Amino acid sequence: MSTFLATLLLFALVMGGMALGLAGGRSLKGSCGGKEGSCTCTQRDRRACEQKRRAA
Repeated sequence: MSTFLATLLLFALVMGGMALGLAGGRSLKGSCGGKEGSCTCTQRDRRACEQKRRAA
């Protein structure tokens, strides 16, 4: 039972770390826009995103 609890705690810590952005040190951002609506996507990228969105 202690192995199960240790494993559960480890998974919880890893998932919590990923949720906080500790794994990889990167912040969350949108595919096009991100913070404050700044967009660095090209027209080609936007079309590809729209096609993927329509296919889903």
